[in-house]
Amino acid sequence: MKDKNAIIKIAKQTIEMESKAILNLASLITDDFAAATQLIYKSKGRVIITGIGKSALIANKIVATLNSTGTPSIFMHAADAIHGDLGLILKEDIVICISKSGNTPEIKVLVPLIKSSKNKIIAITGNPESFLGQHANYILNAFVEKEACPNNLAPTTSTTAQLVVGDALAVCLLELRGFSSNDFAKYHPGGALGKKLYLRVKDISSVNQKPKVTPNTNIKSVIVEITEKMLGVTAVVENDEIIGIITDGDLRRMLTKVDDFSGLTAKDIMGNNPKRIQADAMAIDALELMENNDISQILVEEHGKYAGIVHLHDLIKEGII
Repeated sequence: MKDKNAIIKIAKQTIEMESKAILNLASLITDDFAAATQLIYKSKGRVIITGIGKSALIANKIVATLNSTGTPSIFMHAADAIHGDLGLILKEDIVICISKSGNTPEIKVLVPLIKSSKNKIIAITGNPESFLGQHANYILNAFVEKEACPNNLAPTTSTTAQLVVGDALAVCLLELRGFSSNDFAKYHPGGALGKKLYLRVKDISSVNQKPKVTPNTNIKSVIVEITEKMLGVTAVVENDEIIGIITDGDLRRMLTKVDDFSGLTAKDIMGNNPKRIQADAMAIDALELMENNDISQILVEEHGKYAGIVHLHDLIKEGII
């Protein structure tokens, strides 16, 4: 049984081996890569990505990446393709075949069938001299010298290389399309990632309570307002404009300094010039402002008027954090 140090050593060796293989891929990028990228960019069809075994799993991931960055893509399993699924390839579609060896039986059957339909084939393979390499229109070389598997059998380094080539292709296409963060948000409306890209401060503050007092509000009423609105804070407002803020902390500090607060009002304990954010700002910007100023709430303004509060807990609930 391997001890802890031996396990750590193996893990480091695996990472180092794969990282060297990935770095070597940069030297394998040729004009074919650029031509294949331009072909996909100019195409009016979809990208059909196929493979078998572990390469099929990588194909699925590349499909997901392309779809999420503006290139319509579909996965087609190589084995299923030769048993009926070829019908999903349309006239203007481009096919990417992924295979380490480029000589699997399924690939040897599939490639001629695709070529007979005159669809362009892009190969992602570690063997440019293979059957796939010789019959593809473009070759994206994913050669690796050795698998990280000690027996040089289990697809490890080779599938990592295929994945990296696919990512490089997706990023090039993203750049050609001028794909922005706003475009990305359209394809990722759900989950934390999407919310970081489209959720605005007003989307949160508009559903929150809106605690506020005037400068002359007595302290008892201030405490009631903060307690009832349950945000741990209240804005101090005059003519709908923010002039100050009172937090739970301000109340505690007041109690340590005075025994009788019956004569005090909001203006006596409020913090001046509180941090604030515009209602149409991104929620992620509100988080950054809170983190930079070590605060858990921030006041919201809209057209110079008090518009509400965003609490750190709101951002946690929305998955921004």
